[in-house]
Amino acid sequence: MITPTYTSELKLLRDFQLIAGVDEVGRGPLAGPVVSATVILDPGKVGKYRSKTKWWSGIRDSKTVPEEKRAALTEFIKENAIEFAIGEASHREIDELNIHYASLLSMKRAVEKLHTAPEIVLIDGRFKIPGINLTQRSIINGDAHVLSIAAASLLAKVHRDALMKKYSEQFPHYGFENHKGYNTLFHRKAVYSHGACDIHRMTFPALQGIINKRFENFLI
Repeated sequence: MITPTYTSELKLLRDFQLIAGVDEVGRGPLAGPVVSATVILDPGKVGKYRSKTKWWSGIRDSKTVPEEKRAALTEFIKENAIEFAIGEASHREIDELNIHYASLLSMKRAVEKLHTAPEIVLIDGRFKIPGINLTQRSIINGDAHVLSIAAASLLAKVHRDALMKKYSEQFPHYGFENHKGYNTLFHRKAVYSHGACDIHRMTFPALQGIINKRFENFLI
């Protein structure tokens, strides 16, 4: 498994003092917001190499970290960060803008919430964040290689999962506490039986197919 290191940040520290990593989670679900996080790790608390005895040893892209370990890792991240912030774009904004632009909006909001302005922003993916006057560098598969981005991925994932668990109390038929809005069989059957709820992304073709009873094969 590829594990992220602080090597990229250490190279950039020759020219920049405050380096922020940014990542988003929740592009694929049929319901709920897309959530981004940004993290400025404290260079004095991070080493160049991975070590099983160091706090950053478990930091990875959130998709590869078991749910039961994520909360503890996010506490380590917060304790060893200069600053961090969360940004969201709602299901309504996703429907209005599309998921790509809503994801970028959530990233922009996360960066703008920082009280300490970073000198450079490292972003997971191919795109830069529009509307922020900061030096940016987009890195494909950054959450697998760059520690600051992987840390942001974990913060965003834990935050979004907590939101979806709260939504499950409001909309108990859909199982949001388990699948977090993703396109699972249980979720598809719930939508087929009960229709969409207030946090579903109505422009997603998969959801429309289930609501309109067009995609019967989605129920197997």
